[in-house]
Amino acid sequence: MTSSPPTGLRERKKAKTRAAIRDHAMRLFEEQGYAATTVDQIAEAAEVSQSTFFRYFPTKEDVILTDDYDPLIVEAIKAQPPGTPPVRALLEGMRAVFLSLDEDEWRSEQRRQRIYQAVPELRVRAMNQTVLAIDMLAGALAERDGESADDMRYRVIAGAMVGVVLAVAPPGGHFDLTDFARVEEALRVLEASLTLR
Repeated sequence: MTSSPPTGLRERKKAKTRAAIRDHAMRLFEEQGYAATTVDQIAEAAEVSQSTFFRYFPTKEDVILTDDYDPLIVEAIKAQPPGTPPVRALLEGMRAVFLSLDEDEWRSEQRRQRIYQAVPELRVRAMNQTVLAIDMLAGALAERDGESADDMRYRVIAGAMVGVVLAVAPPGGHFDLTDFARVEEALRVLEASLTLR
């Protein structure tokens, strides 16, 4: 990934294998449907064993639902200077990650989102992952401030930020830089009406 390139031969090889598995899986999902595609077919297309597939993705669902950018955003949030308001920290974290993506990375992310939007069982699990996104953001913001991740203030603000993104991000997985600008604008509206302390 442009935003955080793997270092070392082993890490680069692992990143290449993971990307190949996901790319072949998405192609098969598009060609023959999600339900009709098996892990064996994905592994064969990617020229890996089934056990290798499961080392990278615990389930077939995870090929689509695992968001590789979330950990990068968390690290970018934690890297913001002390005292940066939470919404500003999220904005800067998102900017650091999304504005560094190249065209191929944007296309792959849009493709991933289109697939999970088109498959009902994936949409249900994706909504369940919203709670995990709130946990992730609350934890990153609290850690940055030296506070407990269970602090209700951080959970409430993280929930509000996730809600804002869901409210303005386009459905169907056609998220691009224009949409990111809209998310930024909406988060600034939230920022203007929130204080943490």
